[in-house]
Amino acid sequence: MKSLLLAGAMTIATGTCALAQAGYWVVGNRATAKCEIITSNPVINAQVGGNISFGTGPSKSLDDAKLARSTIPSCQAVEEPPANTQDDEKKSD
Repeated sequence: MKSLLLAGAMTIATGTCALAQAGYWVVGNRATAKCEIITSNPVINAQVGGNISFGTGPSKSLDDAKLARSTIPSCQAVEEPPANTQDDEKKSD
């Protein structure tokens, strides 16, 4: 009985950790000198010669991550491409 309870508790703990990793992170990439939005927990490794210098997150949605990126002073403004409209699709035909 105790082993069954222990197995259940470990299953719940593992599931909780897996759900906590979901989201979006804003990271500073030294190699490209840009801020990027990624979907996995970043490894900050600038001290040992890596390219990721900072990371913030997790954000629950992509829009939240974009908002977070816009508030970081070292991140340059990123212009989003305009959304395709029906007029654009007709011109390409």
